[in-house]
Amino acid sequence: MITITDLQKRFGEKTAVDIDNFIINDGDILGLVGNNGAGKTTLFRLMLDLLKADRGDVTFTFPNSEQSVNPAKNEEWKQYTDAYIDEGFLIDFLTPEEYFYFIGKVNGMSNKQVDEQLMQFEHFMNGEVLGQKKLIRNLSAGNKQKVGIISTLLNQPQLIILDEPFNFLDPTSQNVLKHLLADYNKETHATILISSHNLAHTVDISSRIALLEHGVIIRDLPNQGGSADAELEAYFNS
Repeated sequence: MITITDLQKRFGEKTAVDIDNFIINDGDILGLVGNNGAGKTTLFRLMLDLLKADRGDVTFTFPNSEQSVNPAKNEEWKQYTDAYIDEGFLIDFLTPEEYFYFIGKVNGMSNKQVDEQLMQFEHFMNGEVLGQKKLIRNLSAGNKQKVGIISTLLNQPQLIILDEPFNFLDPTSQNVLKHLLADYNKETHATILISSHNLAHTVDISSRIALLEHGVIIRDLPNQGGSADAELEAYFNS
C-alpha cells in the first residue's frame, strides 16, 4: 500500500504537486492521467525520492514487510520497487545484454537467471533488442523504451512505476506491452503505476484512474470494464 499525505512540491510560484491524502492499494493498476504540466512525472519523482518534497510524506507498506517506509528516510523500499521514468535511467554505454546483466547482478540474479527471465519478453523485443551488437545509445527511441521497461520487470518487483511507457512504441509493441503488464499484475498481484497521455491504453489496462490537474488529484475513478472512459472523455473534451 502507498499512502500520500499532505504532499506538496513547488517550483518558484508554480505548485507542481499538492495532494492532501491519497491511498494506492496493493494490486492496483493505477493510471495517472492529465494534461501537460499536471504534475504526473513530478509525483513519480517524489515517490521515488528523486525530488525532495517541500512538505508531506509518501510511505510504502509492502505485503512481505509489515514496516511502513518513507522513501526519503529509509531505503528498504528499493528491494521491492522498480521504475522507468526516462532514458536517463539507462546506462547508455552498455549493450542491452550488459545492462540487463548489470540490473540482474544488483538484484542478486545470475546471468542464467536473467536469460531465463528475458525469454518471456521475446515477443515484445521483436528481435530488435538482443544480439544487435549495439550500445543502448545507438538504439532507436522505441527500443531504448523497451530496454527500460524490461529492466523494471526482471526482478519481479512488487511495485512498478512507469512514466509514459507507451511513448515511442509502435502499435504492435503497445498492445504487447498492455498484455505484459496486465498478465504480470494478475500473476504477481504487484502494484503498477503508469502515467500516459494515451487514454485508450490507460483505460484498457488500469483498474483505477487518478486524474491530475495542476498537481491536484481531482478525480479518483474506479475503472472496471472501462467504466471511467466516458468521464475522462468528457473532461478532456471540455
